[in-house]
Amino acid sequence: MSQTLSPAEQALRDAALEYHRTPTRGKIAVTPTKPLSNQRDLSLAYSPGVAYACLAIEQDPHLAAEYTSRGNLVGVITNGTAVLGLGDIGPLAGKPVMEGKGCLFKKFAGVDVFDIELAERDPDKLIEIIAALEPTLGGINLEDIKAPECFYIERVLSERLNIPVFHDDQHGTAIISSAALLNGLELVGKRIEDVRLAVSGAGAAAIACLDVMVGLGVRRENIFVCDSKGVIFEGRDAKLDPSKARYCQKTDARTLADVMRGADVFLGCSAPGVVSAEMVKSMADRPIILALANPEPEIRPELAKEARPDCIMATGRSDYPNQVNNVLCFPYIFRGALDCGATKITEAMKLACVREIAALAKAETSDEVAAAYAGKELRFGPDYLIPTPFDARLILRIAPAVAKAAEESGVATRPIRDMDAYRESLGRFVYQTGMFMRPVFAAAKAQPARVVYAEGEDERVLRAVQVVLDEGLARPILVGRPAVIQSRIDKAGLRLKAGEDFEVVDPDNDARYRDYWEDYRRVMGREGVSPEAAKTALRRSRTLISSMMVRRGDADAMLCGLVGKYDQHFEHVRTLIGAAPGVRTMATMNALMLEKHTLFITDTFINEEPSAEELAEIARMAAEEVRRFGLPPKVAFVSHSMFGSSNRPSARRMRAARDLFVQLAPDVECDGEMHGDAALSEEIRLKILPDSTLQGAANLLVLPNIDAANILFNVLKMTGGQGVTVGPILLGAARPVHILTPSATMRRVVNMTALAVADTAAARGA
Repeated sequence: MSQTLSPAEQALRDAALEYHRTPTRGKIAVTPTKPLSNQRDLSLAYSPGVAYACLAIEQDPHLAAEYTSRGNLVGVITNGTAVLGLGDIGPLAGKPVMEGKGCLFKKFAGVDVFDIELAERDPDKLIEIIAALEPTLGGINLEDIKAPECFYIERVLSERLNIPVFHDDQHGTAIISSAALLNGLELVGKRIEDVRLAVSGAGAAAIACLDVMVGLGVRRENIFVCDSKGVIFEGRDAKLDPSKARYCQKTDARTLADVMRGADVFLGCSAPGVVSAEMVKSMADRPIILALANPEPEIRPELAKEARPDCIMATGRSDYPNQVNNVLCFPYIFRGALDCGATKITEAMKLACVREIAALAKAETSDEVAAAYAGKELRFGPDYLIPTPFDARLILRIAPAVAKAAEESGVATRPIRDMDAYRESLGRFVYQTGMFMRPVFAAAKAQPARVVYAEGEDERVLRAVQVVLDEGLARPILVGRPAVIQSRIDKAGLRLKAGEDFEVVDPDNDARYRDYWEDYRRVMGREGVSPEAAKTALRRSRTLISSMMVRRGDADAMLCGLVGKYDQHFEHVRTLIGAAPGVRTMATMNALMLEKHTLFITDTFINEEPSAEELAEIARMAAEEVRRFGLPPKVAFVSHSMFGSSNRPSARRMRAARDLFVQLAPDVECDGEMHGDAALSEEIRLKILPDSTLQGAANLLVLPNIDAANILFNVLKMTGGQGVTVGPILLGAARPVHILTPSATMRRVVNMTALAVADTAAARGA
């Protein structure tokens, strides 16, 4: 990478290095899945008990999937010869990419990964090393190995091994781009067997794309490929690699411009800027352009659209519609392959993946997905050819389809007999992943709103605002002294520019000051607040200023609370913004994403000892907010009592709250009063109450008082690993306002910004 970096690149580099370094070096770790807390555990995990598992596997090798992690373990393997856009940087330098791939496998599909970087360039020796790892791994994801060796390595390993082998750089791109092609052709009304395809690039990704597209119906004689030397035509090169030779043509065309003339489809897996506007103009009517060079495509969408307004466009970038992103595919194809014990990734499995991705883009949006992506248009069309990478439905559709195709191909050693039960198990997994902020971010990006930050001088806010702007989440307004804000931006090395990237509200000098204090005095006049006191209060309290901005419509949403006491901030919000119509009790909720559970806990900050009626209303508001995360709320009213085992006042109160909640929200699963372990374990719950009205694990815990809720949240936050925390989320306010705490991190400020904007979008649509 060049040593001369722009300020933006410098900031990104510094942030990326810090991300990889702290709080723990690297991005992945190995953690035990069984307890090792006493002598008996040790005797089961190791000698002598481990011998029984060893002997069972010796007698039946298939039992390795039952008694070891092999059935859920993929090796992400590279020799570092073609890393991302960095090229041949070697295996050690490529390790951060492989760890990143491991994170995606785990977060999106629950697949465990060993990243394996091998210092070996000889293809045959590399094959021998990888093949020797077969007893360890349930599957192999080859990554960042240069062409043409990657073709040979994958083919030999696939033939030799009895576990799935998948080269994502080839087949992941091929699957997603083919899904985009299928849907694009449907929109333009062209038959796949009739289209003429012009291709820039003849590396691993391009050739794999063509192979899949041919499998879908594109005729080989209609494909014209260009590499760095021009059109691949018969007689050009006697030593042409076999992978390229398959696509040689008898043609007089010699340049990319030649083959694009009259083409229906352009596929680019090559280099930035190689396609001109004139080339696009020369294409057939309603052309489909798949410009997949990353990070800069062969032609920018805006240039292509200007040249041909009738074109349909996809790129590899996340800041344009129709992103061809391999994460749409590889986690889920391995999920399905591992779960059915597939020995190969067959063409049928790849085509099943293509068709499910294409179909999902056309599927009717469910209520749950619509709520999760509020404000985002998820309707099949030119700007929605393929699903967003964060669509939770991907795993629910692709993994079962892949498993079924594996069985039909004869490569499934553990065919899935009950597909409905399998889909249900995948659904439970989705709700336990660490990606639960994804629908909130999607909703925020669809309709960015004006968010005012009361503590605009705080470095956490400034760093968060940089991320908010980079992600396109909101239009920030910072309350603070301009000189202080600028000095802290400079000190932090941020790219923010006042007046351009964000608005500044100076507490000492703002044209709206008189309007604000007069309005505040009118509200508080009966509370003994004089005009002078109102003036002073508006100068001193930035939460008051921010609240007035939201109250008067100068901002859409607000974040405060990084400095000072929660109760003081809440009093200002309660007074100036108040409760939403019909709400009697405002409350708070905190969310935690733990290793095995995503939990929402309420009420953590406001109501000291809520009544049964208040608890029921709090639970109703909390359930509505849980839906904002794309999750079906499952409510447990938690107590020291278990289904009537105690008759103390708090137990009776929780029991009554549950009964009232059933009347308020009859469509929401709930039960109580119950112990905390029963809330999370259906097995425990059903031993006491077989006809419980709650299925699976609860994700929304309603606690009897503020002490219990706050203590539980903070204990779980510190003991639950490095899970994501969100909150406090203010429930029941008339406008989207959230009061944070002094312990909030920059990441929490970003998350709460996204939630505040998503709340704004939902309110507009209500």
